Parts: sequence; structure tokens; C-alpha cells
Amino acid sequence: MTDLAQFKTFDAFEDANEGAGGSSADKVHVRVQQRNGRKCITTVAGLADDLDIKRICKAFKKNFSCNGAVQKDEDGAEVIQLSGDQRTNVMEFLVDQEICTRGEVVLHGF
Repeated sequence: MTDLAQFKTFDAFEDANEGAGGSSADKVHVRVQQRNGRKCITTVAGLADDLDIKRICKAFKKNFSCNGAVQKDEDGAEVIQLSGDQRTNVMEFLVDQEICTRGEVVLHGF
């Protein structure tokens, strides 16, 4: 009976949300959305407000040889849309240019 009491007081997942690179508000979310057929778009959301989003979008377009645009989402935040599946390219670019760390970038999709 004492063994069961010991397991009830211990929570193995207590610190799972701590130290994972900050809260979800600090993360940069890179998603891919299917359009029609083989076409898809990559969206980059959650970049800091003090960054020049249009300049980052221009650099993405030049480096990845793809089209892109800056859109506003429902919350009024700016989101970068890129044509094609550019998830890994975006993550490597953001880390190489020291815009954010690897722990702050979250890849979503397929």
C-alpha cells in the first residue's frame, strides 16, 4: 500500500512544459497547407514584431527561388506565405541568420 502512495505523489510529466524554448507565444510556427493537386504553400507565423517581415519575405523569395507574400491573419499579425514546401529551408535560414534559435522554430505539416 505504501508503494501506491509513492506513485501518486510523483508526477513524471510535471516539468514537460517548462524549458522547452519558452511559451507557445515565443515560437515561430512553420506550416505547410495543401492547395490543389501537388501544389502547396508554406506559412511562417509568430515572428517578432520588431523584425522587418517584408525584408525577410524578400530574402526568402530570393534564396529559395519561390514566390511569396506577406498577409495579415485574424489576429492582425503578419504571416509570410511562400509557394511550395519550404519548411526545412525556412528553418535553416532563420537559424543561420540568427533571427531565432532552433528551439523556437516549430515545424508543422505532413
